[in-house]
Amino acid sequence: MKKIGLLSDTHGYLDDAVFKYFEACDEIWHAGDFGTIDVIEKLSSFKPFKGVYGNIDDKEIQLRCPEHLRFTCEGVDVWMTHIGGYPGRYSSLVKSTIVQNPPKLFICGHSHILKVQYDSKLELLHLNPGAVGKHGWHKVRTLMRFELNAGKIENLEIIELGKR
Repeated sequence: MKKIGLLSDTHGYLDDAVFKYFEACDEIWHAGDFGTIDVIEKLSSFKPFKGVYGNIDDKEIQLRCPEHLRFTCEGVDVWMTHIGGYPGRYSSLVKSTIVQNPPKLFICGHSHILKVQYDSKLELLHLNPGAVGKHGWHKVRTLMRFELNAGKIENLEIIELGKR
């Protein structure tokens, strides 16, 4: 069993509360738009870290993180990307691949809209943790925690950090 802390769209701002909420997590995953390499440095020095670059991230970040990351964690096939869309409206960047070979857990950021949605057609869970940074049109900064355990996604929590 692994407890995962999930965030996205920091846009260069990393609230100290993130470290408090992710203290009990085994890994931290970031779904893109770090904004600065400093965000990656702080997160990766705190816990084991995985991340994908977003559309605002520069070459230095792109050299550290891929555009798409597909891996298995605790028996769960995970695909993380920044611009992925959501069930019924997947981005053209991922649509053909996701339909041909759907993961069990599909994670993206970009929209700044917190979303938890099950795609019954592809039998996958879509997660978007919203945005934890202060830049963007979202009103509340959000992140997620969940557990992966023997092929199951369990105990999903949504955390609000307050207004942006």
